[in-house]
Amino acid sequence: MVHKKQDTEFHVNAEEELMPFLLARMGGKTRTGIKSFLSHRQVKLNGTIVTRHDTLLHVGDTVILSGTKGNIELRHPKLRLVYEDDHFIIVEKSRGLLTVPVRQDSKETTAYSILKAYVRRQHPRNNIYVVHRLDRETSGLLVFVKTQQLQEYMRTYWRQIVTTRTYVALVEGIPEKDEDTITTWLTEDKRNAVVYSSPVDDGGDIAITHYKIVKHSDELSLLELHLETGRTNQIRVHMASIGHPVVGDRKYGHAAEGQSPSRPDRLCLHARVLEFINPVTEQTLHFETPVPRDFLRVFHQ
Repeated sequence: MVHKKQDTEFHVNAEEELMPFLLARMGGKTRTGIKSFLSHRQVKLNGTIVTRHDTLLHVGDTVILSGTKGNIELRHPKLRLVYEDDHFIIVEKSRGLLTVPVRQDSKETTAYSILKAYVRRQHPRNNIYVVHRLDRETSGLLVFVKTQQLQEYMRTYWRQIVTTRTYVALVEGIPEKDEDTITTWLTEDKRNAVVYSSPVDDGGDIAITHYKIVKHSDELSLLELHLETGRTNQIRVHMASIGHPVVGDRKYGHAAEGQSPSRPDRLCLHARVLEFINPVTEQTLHFETPVPRDFLRVFHQ
């Protein structure tokens, strides 16, 4: 009979970094040994796998050292693991990657298929569930969950659970106002998958976007955008509706012909900040990613 190695639980009584904390409690272990535990995903802080030796611990935290190695590290050029615990996986998606397949029989690699394979390497019965989506050409933060029950709850109460959704976008021209709120009603034409905007209630779904200018040149502006609603293509449609389409938006902006080679060759929209209330613990989870470098490069030429 094979006996499972026991987990070891430690309680934090003073604020300090993870490395000295574990060195003091694991007599004889070297820094290299501790880093090995971290790299093999054997250390959890309050139920969340941690891999950084300089993670800051607080009074009341619980650190668990697992006796068995964790699942294989997620490695994919278009998907970066930001956070994982027993309930959630938060990733940063690169442009060009679909969130989910367009058709059920599609063999195309998606964020969903990558994560499904990832969790099943840990156990063949594990599964992953989609909470929301990003367009193929939009980069940034995505939330997935590990149970269907949590997926249903997150989708039902998404607007109440999410406390912050911040995007950055590079847009054509300079908006007249440094900051403003755009409110229109959006209707999607299923035949051509295009969303239309109306300044008055025409029976569509109300959509509200707040924006402010972060910086601008003579031709382009970098905007920070906060979503009050999360409609399909909302930011892209809203920016086009005020005459400042997102750079690289061939659907709602203009064709790429004649575009300056110094501009990014992509849809310049990125989901930068996501904050929501964890329904399981009722704690707030906050995640941020940097502004893509190619969005900033145009201002330094």
